Amino acid sequence: MPKGFNHTVLGVSIAIILVVLFGGLGPAGVSASQSDGAYRQMSVYEEVLHKIQTDYVTDPNIQNVTTGALHGLLESLDPDSSYLTQSEYASYLQHAHEGVAQVGMDVSKRYGYGSVISVIPGSPAEKAHIEDGDLIESIEGHSTREMSVAMIRLLLEGKPGTTVTFQLVRHLKPEPDDIALTRAAVTPPALFQQQYENSSILYLKPVVLTKDRVDEMVARLRDMPKTGNHKVLLDLRDVAEGDPQQGIRLANAFLQSGTIATLQGQTVPSQTFTADGSKFITAAPLVVLVNHGTASAAELVAGAILDNKRGDLVGDRTFGEGAEQKTFTLPDGSALMLTVAKYQSPSGKKIEDVAVTPNIVVSQNLEQPSSENENNPQEPRTDDQLNRALQILKQKNA
Repeated sequence: MPKGFNHTVLGVSIAIILVVLFGGLGPAGVSASQSDGAYRQMSVYEEVLHKIQTDYVTDPNIQNVTTGALHGLLESLDPDSSYLTQSEYASYLQHAHEGVAQVGMDVSKRYGYGSVISVIPGSPAEKAHIEDGDLIESIEGHSTREMSVAMIRLLLEGKPGTTVTFQLVRHLKPEPDDIALTRAAVTPPALFQQQYENSSILYLKPVVLTKDRVDEMVARLRDMPKTGNHKVLLDLRDVAEGDPQQGIRLANAFLQSGTIATLQGQTVPSQTFTADGSKFITAAPLVVLVNHGTASAAELVAGAILDNKRGDLVGDRTFGEGAEQKTFTLPDGSALMLTVAKYQSPSGKKIEDVAVTPNIVVSQNLEQPSSENENNPQEPRTDDQLNRALQILKQKNA
């Protein structure tokens, strides 16, 4: 391998890492100690590359080594920060402009692999009995351990009617299942509403937290006095899609005052989102259901309700995804998708780092799996979380 090529790759690698660390190719705006520490690490990185080049068992592809190092560097920050090669970023941009079909899974990365956050009801993924917490070991024969979360999401998407194959590790199953799903246009189901306890309890399950969906919920909450509802059960389980601003808006419907969330980052001006009394709708007794599939905007709602002592949270710890990202295009056509700010609950906990833990923990009934054979159905699951939430609401004074 020519020395000139090696030095070029090494120089580009160091330059990219400096961009990640400092936002530029030099120490401007960075303290002397930070700069010295970073450059010491660069010398270590250079020495490691040199040893790989000279002593590894075979002549390595240094470009692949460098790409792997950059993937690892970004993922060491948080699961959503990603490095995309030139070809990966070009594919990402093409998909963004074309519009694509999906299989109905919200995914991130956990434990080094692709992880299912939640599954959209009625989607191909739900029909295959995929559940939140399942791990995607590989897609089309390529390990997700070597992919950024952006590429995992990209590979699961495609043209309507096409098929994607992947290996899925399910809960309590040691061997992965081979899954093949046909991509389709996936539309979240409508707002689900139900009445309990002689219509005194209004149950709402939004599925997503888009502007239109929050509009529907706000209208329904305003109608409570007309319909005889005195209490609210808000089911945010498996609600992973949504706009953080809409999550803040929904929380405000239940909060007359107090902090809903804050957003902070090194270069992002700190923002505190405070409840606006004019957007407050109801002081009705409230219980919120959450689980591992509760993410992003829904976690902002859950954290605000819990920390302001506005209601009880029942269920499992949420997923932990509450951040803003920015894409940096690099000179060679590759890109960084970097987390630049994180949302915090009113108590100051970063949702991306620690998620939201309910004050009343009730685990899902994973020991009663739904049948994978529709011709031989098993007994339906007992929803202990829902039952506990209803029990708590019954004891609250309207």
